Amino acid sequence: MQRWVVIVVLSALSVVAHANEPLPGDIVRDLNGLQSQLAEQPSGEVDDDVLNRIISHARSQSSRLASGNRADQWASALYHQLAASALVRQGDHLAAADELASAQQRPSVPNSQILRWLRDEASLRRAGNQRPEAITLYEQWLTQSQGSPHYDESAWRLIRLLAEEERWDEAIEWLSPLLQKGGLTDTQQTLTTVVIRNTEQNEQTLGWLVDGLTAQSEPDAWRQAAGLAQQMGQAGVAAGVWEMAWQLGKFTSAEDRLTLIRLHLAGGTPARAGEHLDAAIEEGVVARDEETLRLLAGAWQQARHVEKALSASRALAESTQKAEDWRQYGQLAYRWGQDGQAEEALIKAANLGDDQAGQWLSNFEK
Repeated sequence: MQRWVVIVVLSALSVVAHANEPLPGDIVRDLNGLQSQLAEQPSGEVDDDVLNRIISHARSQSSRLASGNRADQWASALYHQLAASALVRQGDHLAAADELASAQQRPSVPNSQILRWLRDEASLRRAGNQRPEAITLYEQWLTQSQGSPHYDESAWRLIRLLAEEERWDEAIEWLSPLLQKGGLTDTQQTLTTVVIRNTEQNEQTLGWLVDGLTAQSEPDAWRQAAGLAQQMGQAGVAAGVWEMAWQLGKFTSAEDRLTLIRLHLAGGTPARAGEHLDAAIEEGVVARDEETLRLLAGAWQQARHVEKALSASRALAESTQKAEDWRQYGQLAYRWGQDGQAEEALIKAANLGDDQAGQWLSNFEK
């Protein structure tokens, strides 16, 4: 909030210098003097006597000038802003918000300045725990401020306020355009998940958001849509989103491909996971190491593709030369009626010291 005070003071100085309505010299000197007194207040501590004098004088001047000509009304608005700055330093957010609300009512204030004060008032209402009022103000500002560099920041504040008020359907309306841009922080991702989970027919809402993705959407938008689906327990949707992004060339790294494979495994499409992993190994994109081979064997086992599952399991055992891997390969072969492979694998497991393998080998005794 300390940073906000500095912005308010600097804004007032700029407005005085470039006002549409020329101000009398004595008013300019008075405004600048009050601003200087406010700026001289030490950071982290304030002199209430000084601040009270600034507030009292600014309020007196704003009241005196309110019924004058356009220049007087403009000056009145600036005194309201100065009073708001001092009140913020005192921690009285709501009184400061009231001052900015009054400043906006002066007819000579340009619309660009009204919008700045409107956004600041919303922030103060929010800080003062007047959530419904802050929501209304943020909505007013956002509807008039498309393209502003502060738009996304303000929209996220509005969404959080709506979530705190459990106004989920309104929150999702403001949220959906932001999701198409991608680039969410961890905090924004968490808030998004909360909103979607509490929206009626949340699966349809998630589908609607996913449907909004296009070939022109940024990679982050695809990545975060998949992440949201996964967090909501929709692993199949997450895999589908990631697959489409991969096919469109949005994701290209080895880690992206491994993520795609894991999503297919979690989402109930293990054969697709196996195909991707086979291709990645063949292309040299991922190493043919124990981790990769174990993942490949698991994928083809889940897919119940006998030939490929047994081949991958054998490759894993040959690579690791672990008794457990040979035994599990043998057990798998036995369950699928491949007695020759099973016996060979179990003998190797037994020779490597696996006690269970010996018990399984009794099934082949004549």
